[in-house]
Amino acid sequence: MELRQLNYFVKVAETLNFSEAAKALCITQSTLSQQVRQLEDELGVSLFVRTSRSVSLTEAGSELLPHALDTLHEASACVQRINDLNNMQIGELNIGVTYSFSPILTETLVTFMKRYPKIKLNVYYKPMNELMEMLGERVVDFVLAFKPTQPVDGVESHILFQNCLSAIVGSHHALAGRDCVTIADLERYDLALPSPGLQARNAFDAVLPHKANLRVRVQLNEVNILLKLLRQSQLVSVLAEATIHNEAGVKAIPLDIPDNEMAGCVHTLKDIYRKRSMQEFLKILSESMAVRERQNAWI
Repeated sequence: MELRQLNYFVKVAETLNFSEAAKALCITQSTLSQQVRQLEDELGVSLFVRTSRSVSLTEAGSELLPHALDTLHEASACVQRINDLNNMQIGELNIGVTYSFSPILTETLVTFMKRYPKIKLNVYYKPMNELMEMLGERVVDFVLAFKPTQPVDGVESHILFQNCLSAIVGSHHALAGRDCVTIADLERYDLALPSPGLQARNAFDAVLPHKANLRVRVQLNEVNILLKLLRQSQLVSVLAEATIHNEAGVKAIPLDIPDNEMAGCVHTLKDIYRKRSMQEFLKILSESMAVRERQNAWI
């Protein structure tokens, strides 16, 4: 059994079409069919049901697929280990970032690209649940996000800094000069909140008293537009304080409510190989001014 054959098998299993799989692999369809047939002969089973109109996995094919994927991932990890020995002159780093965490990241991205110009960075900005799915599928190497309200199976979270939920207002707002804001204060204003499912909203909903009577006028899944609204109106939002790092014209006032902490974390799969580029990126991030400011604020 060869890795090439497993790769061919996986591609056919993904597309369920020998012609499309052959094009994706840049080989002829006859070569693909021959290699898959050799794999079937070696295993002594049929992996696909082939008709003139369709291709589908057999029971044996369905059983083999997850093991084939694991084998290919392990082989890829072996190659990555060797590449990492090449003084980080080649390679890619895939980073998942939630919208509310993104302001903390800019400084580190700039520093990393200057130090390691030959490492390609792929950065994905998405909601937490989508990023965790991508982490599980190994589309991203790690996720930068606040700690979820519930643990995620197979994922370990390392705290970078502590943060808190805050009322976010324009710098001209009546609440801007306050030291803290209560739920009763929020009830007196129209609110513009992050959409349900986003981390700050999940955290806020988790600690919000059941009897709170809030006037939610706008819900948005785009933080930049949300902040623009706050600058130009009397609306109030609730976000992690770190969300407005380096943002002018807005002010964060801590919420006076129990359990409003939000820990900024690095989330990785448990027991996996960590790229050298990932280790270096996280080192730069932990030493960045943005993170150190958050750490000092809680000392």
